[in-house]
Amino acid sequence: MTQAAFSDLDVAHRMADAARAAILPHFRTTSLSTENKLAGGFDPVTVADRAAEQAMRAVLAELRPADGILGEEFGSEPGTSGRTWVLDPIDGTRGFISGTPTWGVLIALADENGPFLGVIDQPYTGERFCGGPETAMMTGPLGERPLETRATAALEDAILFTTFPEVGTAEERAGFERVSARAKLTRYGTDCYAYALVAAGQVDLVIEAGLNAYDIQAPIALIQAAGGIVTDWQGNPAHQGGRALAAANARIHAAALELLRQA
Repeated sequence: MTQAAFSDLDVAHRMADAARAAILPHFRTTSLSTENKLAGGFDPVTVADRAAEQAMRAVLAELRPADGILGEEFGSEPGTSGRTWVLDPIDGTRGFISGTPTWGVLIALADENGPFLGVIDQPYTGERFCGGPETAMMTGPLGERPLETRATAALEDAILFTTFPEVGTAEERAGFERVSARAKLTRYGTDCYAYALVAAGQVDLVIEAGLNAYDIQAPIALIQAAGGIVTDWQGNPAHQGGRALAAANARIHAAALELLRQA
């Protein structure tokens, strides 16, 4: 088959399949070694991270050679098409090395307007969440079903997630706590899986800070396709990372944004 015979979603599925095959042999193994990428803290990377990104890049070299690539482990590769695939081979490596199933493979396709196709894949549970111009679906052990965000309107009824309890700076932590104090339930530590749960209609809000573009572009496209909204803490695009507010709908987004803007 020719390159044109594969839709962008087909290519994303092939990348997710390739990443699964590269990652799963390393998950929950006692021989997994970890390197630290951050001199002043702990930012782990494993052979699984690198193998998964290399596997996805190989798919793109075959099926989308004109597109650019931005990946966490191997950086940027310019293209000529005006489109860029944004890859995080394992979002949540801390969870991965701890054996929790909250990490995932992030795949986004963006143009000059930002990401328009997003995939969050959880290889261990077999769940895949896909969102784009013509799809908002998840597949997994329970079969296939459409994705649709919740209609929660009041913060007092909202379920709120973030990855780290400390969130970011002291000011950012204060902003998060203002929202958390109003929310019905706050939970921590789910990495990209929390964004998938927003798209799946299980969670109302995810609030984070200190993100990179490869952390947030797939969640943006996925959640928007399912009916939600993702911005920074001022209501502007969050495509380049930094602070992010993901919400199930415009009303709950506005309620949280009002509190976060004070940070």
